[in-house]
Amino acid sequence: MNRTLPEPVASTGFTPEQKEYLAGVFAGVAARGQRFSDVEPAPAPPEDLIPEERIKRELHPLDAYDQIVENAINNKPPDKEDVFRFKWNGLFFLTPVKDAFMARLRIPGGVVKTFQLRELANTAKELTSGYVQITTRANFQMRLIQPKDCPEVLHRIQAVGLHTRGAGADNIRNLTMSPTAGIDPHELIDVQPFVQRLAQTIINDRSFYNLPRKFNVAFEGGGLISSVEDTNDIGVKAVKNGEDIFFRIALGGATGHKAFARDLGVLVKPTELNKVLVAVIRVYITNGNRSDRKKARLKHLLDTWPLEKYLTETEKLLGWKLQRTPLEKSEIGNPKSEIPHSHLGVYPQKQKGLNYLGVAVPAGQITPKQMIRVAEIADLYGSGEIRLTVWQNFIIPNVPDAYIATVQKALRKIGFDTQQSLVRGGIVACTGNSFCKYAQSNTKAHALALGDYLDKKIALDTPINIHLTGCPNSCAQHYIGDIGLLGTKVRGEEVYHIFVGGGFGANQAVGRQLFAGVSVTSLNATLEQILKNFLKHRQPGETFRKFTERHDLGKLQELLGES
Repeated sequence: MNRTLPEPVASTGFTPEQKEYLAGVFAGVAARGQRFSDVEPAPAPPEDLIPEERIKRELHPLDAYDQIVENAINNKPPDKEDVFRFKWNGLFFLTPVKDAFMARLRIPGGVVKTFQLRELANTAKELTSGYVQITTRANFQMRLIQPKDCPEVLHRIQAVGLHTRGAGADNIRNLTMSPTAGIDPHELIDVQPFVQRLAQTIINDRSFYNLPRKFNVAFEGGGLISSVEDTNDIGVKAVKNGEDIFFRIALGGATGHKAFARDLGVLVKPTELNKVLVAVIRVYITNGNRSDRKKARLKHLLDTWPLEKYLTETEKLLGWKLQRTPLEKSEIGNPKSEIPHSHLGVYPQKQKGLNYLGVAVPAGQITPKQMIRVAEIADLYGSGEIRLTVWQNFIIPNVPDAYIATVQKALRKIGFDTQQSLVRGGIVACTGNSFCKYAQSNTKAHALALGDYLDKKIALDTPINIHLTGCPNSCAQHYIGDIGLLGTKVRGEEVYHIFVGGGFGANQAVGRQLFAGVSVTSLNATLEQILKNFLKHRQPGETFRKFTERHDLGKLQELLGES
């Protein structure tokens, strides 16, 4: 579709058709009791707009769908500006790594029905490379889509009640939640209704598709599996105040910038929660930095605003005061989350006789064939749904007691397991340089090799979280892992910086850099050495996080670096 400006009006006057049209316009304005003097002229766009803001003003990215269709006719790749715009439809052009697209979905709360899973599998098999990832936002990504196939991919996703709108760029990303919402006997409240309602608000309000930068929201209902809500721009957490359930709201999490969300200092009633969240987001839309994208996250606004000012601006939009209540230490985190890798294994639900099974997906990679078989298993022995998690795996809920062994056997047959080692169960990896232009290392392959190696070399009695990320954007959140690995290159060679001591929730901490520039060829042996030295020097029963917390960085380098 060619984007051309309309022909200028001729100076010789208007045609009869133009005069008739303008007469109707003037009559309509007069009927509303307005004069043209009442209307302020539209301000000219600033000349110093940064490219991203200029592109959004010239054509709203949601209106670029016609260009996606036009490009498909000739299998044409997008031009530079449309590479940015197409992200609003969930399409990411992978050049220079690959001359094809990745499609990212939006799956609120990570809840997928089996009929949706089948269609996604068939779409991936027929129109992509068949490479599907579960992401750290409880979502799916499908890769290597040719421009000619983009409209059909989007159509097939939308035909089963899912969508991709706002999956990238300056939008509210996939809403995440406790993956066992509504079935976890430990939870305080089922957060799924709040997630689904907010998702509907976003999809139906165009103003939520023009933020200064990306924006993450997570809901935590107090159950066994964390949503890592304190790493989000907005983290919502259920708490108990006397006999009543409220929500606390924390703002400004961005662990790639070493920032956890900070408590806003209020208690919010469940009936008011989504109205408050919408107001919080609108304050950011109005006041976030649109002139420097390196300082455009909510975290950066809170570097210049005290939380009290942000709260005041939120209350102005709401029209009422929120209940101010300081955060109590007892309200931080969830002690039940100390269960080793609680996103894996078999656990009883609050519904008597039913269970949910946490299934390990190595490095978050799943094939269309596996997806179809998982759908069959969930239909035969569950309730026809699966739940994706921020740990890049999934849960099958509502499995009767009598079918647990059958489901475990069926999953093992297709390459998945509900029982994982204390190492493999905590390995998270970003996309890596196989498909991401920002990544400096092949994180997925290195993660798989690392899990295989350490499982053979060392036996742990305490869980370890190892997060591999390929660039400082930190999609795999290396700063919150017990061990975080940040990929980079030195003289063309892939290497990793090693961080230790990260945590979240009750164990909130930013990892400290232990070693720099460890080559891929020596990475596995280096981590083996670190973990063996930890076992050698720790106190009885001490976790890796507690061990690293107890020592300064110099001492850790000495103890963990022993040959």
